Amino acid sequence: MSPQSAFSSPGFDFSNSVRNNFLQEKGMPLPKATSTGTTIVGCLFKDGIILGADTRATEGEIIADKNCEKIHYITESIRCCGAGTAADTEFTTASISSNMELHALSTGRKPRVVTVMTMLKQYLFQYQGHIGAALVLGGVDSTGPHLFTIHPHGSTDKLPYVTMGSGSLAAMAVFESSWKPNMERNDALALVSAAVSAGIFNDLGSGSNVDACIITATQTEMLRNFVKPNERVEKERHYTFRRGTTAWKSENIRDLIVKEDITLVGATGEAMDTS
Repeated sequence: MSPQSAFSSPGFDFSNSVRNNFLQEKGMPLPKATSTGTTIVGCLFKDGIILGADTRATEGEIIADKNCEKIHYITESIRCCGAGTAADTEFTTASISSNMELHALSTGRKPRVVTVMTMLKQYLFQYQGHIGAALVLGGVDSTGPHLFTIHPHGSTDKLPYVTMGSGSLAAMAVFESSWKPNMERNDALALVSAAVSAGIFNDLGSGSNVDACIITATQTEMLRNFVKPNERVEKERHYTFRRGTTAWKSENIRDLIVKEDITLVGATGEAMDTS
């Protein structure tokens, strides 16, 4: 047995906590955990996989897009839901989708879900979590249905039902109480919708509509805006005011057209010699 290293003790190392406390006392704010602001889910059912996602995209406290698409195309029978930084999820899934098409052309066979998972985890691990993409990968291949979660640092899980994003705890509560093996299509679709809806109504980072994607061995069915729990209703009263009700004190009109005089320096006006 080799002697214990003099530089590293066994077990967890909390030496950085002293440094962090010192920096905080000097006025340096400690980094905060990043909220992904999404609810994405997936579960196995009797014939394949069902993926689900909300459609809200946020910029801090601002809702940037009420109806964005978070279920990304990888191959014909493989899809990937993305939570985190929208640009990272879009680019990462598009890049892997392109690579999987080249892989299929090179090998002459349909790509497997585990191949996509391996390429994604190796790509994310290279960047040590700086690519903010938390993914739910699902699909059906020659070996059957497969469902994975891929974290931004590259770690993966394979489970019969999964959730990711800031609304994942509310969605997981629905799965843990109601999921059963070998569920029928309609029952599993209703469960996925309920799980995403739980994230929508219990997490401020999630909202708007529910998207779903049903993947079986024979077809892939994309259900865009499958459930719309937040549709705007018509206002009870219509408020109209006659023109001139609100007066103004002063008026200032600015000309937004900028006029410039361009003086050519060093130009003789002769045509360029092209002979």
